[in-house]
Amino acid sequence: MRKAPRRSNSKPSLRRNRYSSKRLEDLKAQLEFVRGRLAAKARESERIKAEAKIRGAAALGDVVPGREVRTVAGTHWEAEKVFSHHGGKGLWDLADLPHDLFDGIANSEIPPSHPETWAFLDTETTGLAGGSGTCAFLIGVGRITPKGFRVCQYFMRDFAEEASSLSALEEDLASATTLVTYNGKTFDLPLLETRFRMARKKPHFMKLPHLDLLHGARRLWRLRYESCKLTALEAEVLGIEREGDVPGFLIPPIYFDFVRNGIADQLAPVFHHNALDIVSLACLTSIVPWVFRDPLQTNLTHGGEMISLGRWLLRMKKDEEALEMFRRGVQKRIPSELEEKTLEEIGKIERRLARKAKKNGNALRLSCPV
Repeated sequence: MRKAPRRSNSKPSLRRNRYSSKRLEDLKAQLEFVRGRLAAKARESERIKAEAKIRGAAALGDVVPGREVRTVAGTHWEAEKVFSHHGGKGLWDLADLPHDLFDGIANSEIPPSHPETWAFLDTETTGLAGGSGTCAFLIGVGRITPKGFRVCQYFMRDFAEEASSLSALEEDLASATTLVTYNGKTFDLPLLETRFRMARKKPHFMKLPHLDLLHGARRLWRLRYESCKLTALEAEVLGIEREGDVPGFLIPPIYFDFVRNGIADQLAPVFHHNALDIVSLACLTSIVPWVFRDPLQTNLTHGGEMISLGRWLLRMKKDEEALEMFRRGVQKRIPSELEEKTLEEIGKIERRLARKAKKNGNALRLSCPV
């Protein structure tokens, strides 16, 4: 037997639809209210940031003489200073350095070029660990010019100006033939390459020949000085003691304080620190490569330097020159442990050269007609 069709009652359905529509309208109203509040907060935040930027720019100009520069990527701050002396050393003679100065220290991997085309680079960053979250907020480039040693510094007043400062750096380095850094191979250049990649730019300067002077300084002075940090060698070799210098670990907090509050009072020592690093790098570049250019003619006075140079010559497979440097080194006052190791090395080289001479002598006798 067929069941009669069940009658549908539309009243509850209508009530549910009316309730759903009203609830949906309430939700829309709440969302609009939230959007309005968020938009208002965003506008207020932008206003505060704009005011802080204006205050920061004014304060920055007071403590760090410079100018705002506009590039295709935006704006940033630039400061420039020309140095004629560093401590008691004049910088005018840097332009007279030989074009092939880096042949010895770089094993002829850096082509000869005029010193005015060398670029001395150093960065100040938001952290020392590196990685994608670390920015180079201040990039300094030193160039040898007829007027003296010019240091140009590219500074991003907030993170939005990074692309502009990188663009200016790339333009500056377009005329360079050689990069000179101190620990740049490990830190500065990899960091800059990462920042360029994240800004969707190609760092063309990464193809330039690069001299990381830290490695040459360590080869020469690791047995003489406790530290081969740039500031340590600045004091020991150049005889310059910095006054009022800001420690490196304080530089990131100073920058973050400027970005948050627009207070630039502490930025002047940061710019000065960066500029001194670059000038000291240039001065050491006029000293260290000379030693590797002609080791036996170098006027070294410390036994540790002589032995360090002898070890480098040994790695370069220049046994005769290494033997001469080792002999000179042990004649100086050096620690007994170092003297013992060096004498052992001298014995090894002498036996190796004797075997080589004997082999060459036999070969010569065999080649002579009877």
